[in-house]
Amino acid sequence: MSQSDQEHIQPPGTEAEMTPQADHGEASYKGGDSGIGRAVAIAYAREGADILISYLNEQEDEDARETARHVEAAGRRCVLVPGDIAEAAHCRAIIERAISEFGRIDILVNNAAFQRTYENLEDIPDEEWSYTFRTNIDAMFHLAKAAVPHMRPGSAIINTTSIQSDKPSPMLLAYASTKGAVSNFTAGLAQMLGSKGIRVNGVAPGPIWTPLIPSTMPDEKVKSFGQDTPLGRAGQPKELAGIYVLLASEEGSYMTGGIHAVTGGTPLL
Repeated sequence: MSQSDQEHIQPPGTEAEMTPQADHGEASYKGGDSGIGRAVAIAYAREGADILISYLNEQEDEDARETARHVEAAGRRCVLVPGDIAEAAHCRAIIERAISEFGRIDILVNNAAFQRTYENLEDIPDEEWSYTFRTNIDAMFHLAKAAVPHMRPGSAIINTTSIQSDKPSPMLLAYASTKGAVSNFTAGLAQMLGSKGIRVNGVAPGPIWTPLIPSTMPDEKVKSFGQDTPLGRAGQPKELAGIYVLLASEEGSYMTGGIHAVTGGTPLL
């Protein structure tokens, strides 16, 4: 099956509704609940990390439990915390739960995002614009602010930005605007935390096949998703896992303040 067979699904979408299914490295990686978050959680668990996964609501329960199953199959603990990171209090509660469960935080991955597509500026609801910013960038501030006091030298913060931060699509005006902010937040925070020995980097994916795509984009865009890249296809979540592992590891110990492109060859300069 190909993406041309994909029917539109209700946001935020689930893994089970995707045609074809995304590959998170469940069977291939050696070593959040869905999409990029699942791939990163699996990779980190197989590298020896215990994981806390934040996800939105009961619609995503099944995806979260499936991710937890893979983490636990790797012999690691997985704590699931539902709730809306657009609320500052919930961000603080996530960090408090992580500390109560694990005693410390070594890696903070800020990956959750909200997006919708619109043809016209006047069609974007005011509240949705605000919610996109609260979810995509404000939450990163609240989570980092709460986590940093518990992070030791050598710890890492990794923020998911996007090629949209450099090459914004007009149909994704709110989302692209937040991703520009994420890239700047990453660069500034890296400088602020350098003296504490905490590294901060961003990963900028190009077109990656996740539930966000068939649940928020027009059908014709879904069918051709990723075909305009030099590699001629969308990426799979597992193809991002390696950069998140590198940026969290000792092998990335001199890497901070960078935005690292995983775009199928589309330049990010």
